[in-house]
Amino acid sequence: MMGSRIVSLGHYQPSRVVTNDEIAQLVDTNDEWIRDRVGIVTRRIADGETVSDMATAAAAKALANSGLTAADIDLVVVATCTSIDRSPNVACRVAAKLGINAPGAFDVNTACSGFSYALATADHAIRAGAARHAIVIGAEKLSDFTDWTDRSTCIIFADGAGAAVLSATAEDEPAGIGPVVWGSVPEKSDAVRIEGWRPYIQQEGQTVFRWATTALAPLARQACERAGVAPEELAAFVPHQANTRIIDGIAKRLGATNAIIAKDIVESGNTSAASVPLALSKLVERREIPPGAPILLFGFGGGLTYAGQVVRCP
Repeated sequence: MMGSRIVSLGHYQPSRVVTNDEIAQLVDTNDEWIRDRVGIVTRRIADGETVSDMATAAAAKALANSGLTAADIDLVVVATCTSIDRSPNVACRVAAKLGINAPGAFDVNTACSGFSYALATADHAIRAGAARHAIVIGAEKLSDFTDWTDRSTCIIFADGAGAAVLSATAEDEPAGIGPVVWGSVPEKSDAVRIEGWRPYIQQEGQTVFRWATTALAPLARQACERAGVAPEELAAFVPHQANTRIIDGIAKRLGATNAIIAKDIVESGNTSAASVPLALSKLVERREIPPGAPILLFGFGGGLTYAGQVVRCP
């Protein structure tokens, strides 16, 4: 069966860097407490940019790196939970800005796991023959939904976008994207939420922390098993950038002893659906992962959804 592979990546972050000391001017906190609590040193906050602006910038970079043109793309999928404009969707806006003609175009909202959901959906479309070249994007402007007087959340969230270009593999070529493991915990879906017409992000931090550090490593290991890759064979592990303590806990239980563990959260904050492609794009751009090496992507969070798959480094 025909599969797909990631051929290139791209990312975009706003130019405005917000330090912990700046956050401490808004709420009762300090740099040491934030670093110890979540591991964040700086984060990027958008001023004039919209979700679609950031998504377009990341996608344009990925497309430029792919050797393809806009005319080659027949599917655009955007993972986001923070687009204020509901229609046209972000995918259509990105396609229009990049000059992509008549693609399938839709958004996916599973919050922090969104990129892995979108990646799997695009992979499935290519496997089914409904597309040949796709752009998959995770883009968020969480600052629009942040209560800057709530120290439990305003220290965490940030803005940015990451994107990947996918192409179909030849019949005799191994797939570069492994089977997805995905699911949710509906009975705990209110642990992270953005609700109402003037919403702010709210979360039950301890509920999320306990779930992430106890339930997710076996699911991440299952994604490795479905791809036929042992955790110790991974060149990199790129989880959702939620919290350095969560990242370390999952990585330890997973047993990815030889993998680079992405910790882009330190300089970028938590960017929800953008965090996995943003961190992955940076690792690949810095050439920290050899081409063809296996990488485990694993998103989790809002709605207590999760999704992960092993991909091969472009």
